[in-house]
Amino acid sequence: MSTERNTIQPVRFFHRGKIVDVSGVHPTRSVLDWLREDAHCTGTKEGCNEGDCGACTVVIGELATDADAPGAIGGLQLQTVNACIQFLPTLHGKALFTVEDLKAQCAAPPSPDKKHPVHTLHPVQQAMVDCHGSQCGFCTPGFVMSLWSTYEHHQAEGTQPTRQQLADDLSGNLCRCTGYRPILDAGQRMFDLPSVRLDTKPVVAALTALQNDGQDQDLNYAAPLGARIDHFHAPRTIAQLAALREQKPRAQLLAGSTDVGLWVNKQFRDLGDIIYVGDVAEMKTIETRENAQGGELYIGAGASLEAAFEALVQRVPSLQDVWLRFASPPIRHAGTMGGNVANGSPIGDSPPVLMSLDTEIELRRGDAVRRMPLPDFYIDYMKNQLQPGEFVQGLAIPLAAMRRQVRAYKISKRFDCDISALCAGFAIELDEGGDTVKAVRLAFGGMAATVRRAANAEAALVGKPWTQSSVATAKLALAQDFKPLSDMRASADYRLQVAQNLIQRLWLETRTEDALSLEETSVWSVMPHASPAKATVEGA
Repeated sequence: MSTERNTIQPVRFFHRGKIVDVSGVHPTRSVLDWLREDAHCTGTKEGCNEGDCGACTVVIGELATDADAPGAIGGLQLQTVNACIQFLPTLHGKALFTVEDLKAQCAAPPSPDKKHPVHTLHPVQQAMVDCHGSQCGFCTPGFVMSLWSTYEHHQAEGTQPTRQQLADDLSGNLCRCTGYRPILDAGQRMFDLPSVRLDTKPVVAALTALQNDGQDQDLNYAAPLGARIDHFHAPRTIAQLAALREQKPRAQLLAGSTDVGLWVNKQFRDLGDIIYVGDVAEMKTIETRENAQGGELYIGAGASLEAAFEALVQRVPSLQDVWLRFASPPIRHAGTMGGNVANGSPIGDSPPVLMSLDTEIELRRGDAVRRMPLPDFYIDYMKNQLQPGEFVQGLAIPLAAMRRQVRAYKISKRFDCDISALCAGFAIELDEGGDTVKAVRLAFGGMAATVRRAANAEAALVGKPWTQSSVATAKLALAQDFKPLSDMRASADYRLQVAQNLIQRLWLETRTEDALSLEETSVWSVMPHASPAKATVEGA
């Protein structure tokens, strides 16, 4: 197959036991619409159509870069995503699994007097029946697919999830007509039934064939929109991406589609040409790099939120709660930390955490690369320092900053899978005696037009004793840093008072004498069946 830029290619992916070729549909057609209207696989449902409710949950399979890596199942990486906000061309070279595939896994050969195979329920589905986990059934396929991902990962590891791990895995499936208990019961029950496993060999063979057939080259997919033809470019190297971005500075960059997908579904925007960064392996790099300042954790802008937060939590365990509460597993699997930062939302949860860690953002235009402190990147509401043809290449977090005492607090109406009313990222370093504040970072989202550090509150603390009196002064100074707005999520007065209270909480957790432990201030310590630390299930 030709790999010339002007050659229009079909989207090719594995679905229902074979490689599917799709041409002629618009690049922003969602996976959900294609499933229901074109493939006539109506088991997957449309609920909110914005990636919140989980009714459309499907599982995407990709060839594992390391077959022995945690989370790899028979050569595949399986991850839940929301089909309603994923554009069809992003499936190129991947495998798509839906609730119909579970039925196919359980098909028995037909008996001599019958023409069709006999189907039984998959253990995940049977457990939902046994435990009365379904009522109207509309949301059930989404629950089943999330549970199937959990089932496959734990079966591969020879483990079983706790109820809290199941609750974490299902945090993106919000419709629970039957209540929480029966569905969690089903999540445990499914491991007691006779095992049924995905046969990964034909899937791996098909995806390998796609690679060997030239599908590892950059994709140029296009379809008409009226008299115009819109292109979907998917470069495979960072050099190709940089060249495309320079050539098409007005094209829409697309990563996880967790925000851009809503522009299409809810705002009916016309995106025009799209440049997809999700197939650039170099953009997904997460590694420790040496430098004169003592080293850094480098997170490529294309690394998923799940992978990026996992890397952060390995080094800063106190960030675990904000990781688990950042949206939901399907959103974290698809969305990227670089995209969350570049988006510039004043209520994004990544930037406050990253600002507290003195993160630098790395920008690229052509071969030119530059860095700047993350706070300097934001100019005003949804405005930043990106120049035409430039894109976010990565994030660099100093290892020295991670040795401070770090905290992150998310305040929202719903505990799981909700947008923040405000989010705070704090880091503090005391002197050797633990009495005086040597350095402090207080970063807030939801308090201004951009995520910002509280300069006056920080100044009120640096060089001062780490006491209740200093904290009181910093809380007063915070009112000079921010004049928050009232909206549907919180009032201005509430935001300011809670932000001040979070500085108080920081002191309670880090004061020299009688500091409160993480367990004493975490909801996990009072939740039944929960443990303060979540055993990570890669991709579940």
